[in-house]
This record gives sequence, structure tokens and C-alpha cells, in this order.
Amino acid sequence: MARPRPLATTPGAARGAGADPYLALLGERVREERARRGMARRILARDSELSERYLAQLEAGKGNLSISLLRRVAQALNLPLAALVDEGPREPAELRSSLELLRRLPPERLAEALALLASRFGTQEAEARRRRIALIGLRGAGKSTLGSRLGAHLGLPFVELDREIERDCGLSLGEIFALYDQSAYRRSEARALDRIVAEYPGFVLAAGGSVVAEPATFERLLASCFTVWVRASPEEHMRRVMAQGDFRPMAENREAMADLKRMLAVREPLYARADAVVDTAGQSIEAAFRRLLDRVPAQSCMKGPDLP
Repeated sequence: MARPRPLATTPGAARGAGADPYLALLGERVREERARRGMARRILARDSELSERYLAQLEAGKGNLSISLLRRVAQALNLPLAALVDEGPREPAELRSSLELLRRLPPERLAEALALLASRFGTQEAEARRRRIALIGLRGAGKSTLGSRLGAHLGLPFVELDREIERDCGLSLGEIFALYDQSAYRRSEARALDRIVAEYPGFVLAAGGSVVAEPATFERLLASCFTVWVRASPEEHMRRVMAQGDFRPMAENREAMADLKRMLAVREPLYARADAVVDTAGQSIEAAFRRLLDRVPAQSCMKGPDLP
């Protein structure tokens, strides 16, 4: 088996080797924001109701504050808490200003703002995304079956996101979850999606059912791919998964169907953001495939063999 690719440095591992890199990053952000405002540490201590010594330890990367105390620091700096605790790279000032402007818009005007941004800056990407088809939905909806068939029909490579994650990490999904945590899987998922978009000018992608649970990754998917929600009833989801020989959904869980319905209800508003919907409930593979083909952009086709 290929050597596993490190998914992330855990906080515990970092402390064992010395200073925690995340605490160092957090301290640096507090120092930067304080310097940007010309705010002395004693002023920040007064406004946050924390001691200067406590803040000095935080800025040195040695303080491990609770969320409630960090929230007081963020409020004293007039920042959202996320601006301090986010592990990603520092956002450009222009992006932060743009986000603040969008946050002030009433909900009914956000769609209008998004359309304006897309018309002004998204034309080139809009053309490219027509040749990238992503199928989303719960497991058992038929994404892999329909996706592989669609890829063959359009002359596009068919890619399963979970298989690409396994390839990148040199581990099965079960091993990834056993050895690491959910956040490590999410980071691997985001990296795999970015690589696929960069590597293939066109493709048909079957995404994991939970891709909608990570906002940044899902936004990337929506922006770069023409997205189709492959939908089925909870009963059909369960039946199809079990027909594949996987009885884990029912194992030691008498409320499996209730859990599945609850999951689908929570995710439905996210799945509904897709460009198109194909309902496979009660449909044969052939009928569902024809429905899918009717909904994908005509420009997706590279060679377009005739339907069987």
C-alpha cells in the first residue's frame, strides 16, 4: 500500500515538538490587529477585561484562551470572532470589506448582488463550468451509476471524489476516519476537489453526500461545476444502499430511517442550490439517465455518442 500522505499536524503533535503553530498564528493575528488600530496592550486589556499578562501570553503563542475569552478580545478589536480563529491564510482587506458590504444587504438582495458579480467577473468561469458536471445527493441516489454513464456518453472522464481522496492519502475512507478526524477528511476533500478542477478541463464528478456540510468546499463546487442534485426518497436511499450489500445503516440502529430522514431534511436546502435536479425515485436507470441528459448543458458534450 502507498505510504499515507500526512493529513494535518494535530495540536497534540505540535505541542510535543514545541510551540503550537495554531496558537502562534492566533497570537500573531491579535498583535497585527492591535497594531493596525494603534491600540496599546493595556487598552485592549481594559476593553476586553483581561489582564495584560494574559494578553502577553496570548500574543506570544503561549496562551490557550477559551472561546468566550477570545470572543471578548475580538469584540474589543471590533472584529468577528472568525477573523481571529480562522486557520486559513489572511484575507485581503478588499475581500473583508466586500464581505462586510454583502452582510449589510437584506437577504432578498443577496441573489441580485451575486448575479451582478457573476455577470461582471464570472463569464470565463461560467463557460468552463458547463464542461464540469458534478452530481450531489445522499448515498444511494444513483450518482455513481448515472455519473459513469454520463461521462461515457459525453466523452468526459468520470471521477468519484471519495476515490480521489483515497488516492491522494494512500488510505481507504475507513482508515482515514479511524486514524484521523472529520476535519482532516474535510481538508483532504477540499484539496482533492481543487486538484480535479485544475487537472481536468472537463469531467463528470460524483461528490460525497456530505460535501454540502463544508461551506467553503461546497461553494467551490457550485462555482466551478454545473451541479445536479440526484434525488430519491429516504426509503429508496436505504433500499439501494442495502441492495449493494452494505447493512451498516441498519446495524444496531433501530432509528436509522428517522436519522436518514432528518439528515435529508437538514441537507435539502443545500442540495436545492444545485443548477438542476433529477429525481430517480421509482425510475429505471435508463429513464433516470435520460432525465439527467436533458438537464446538463449542451456545451458539456465532447463527442456525444448516440443513446443506446
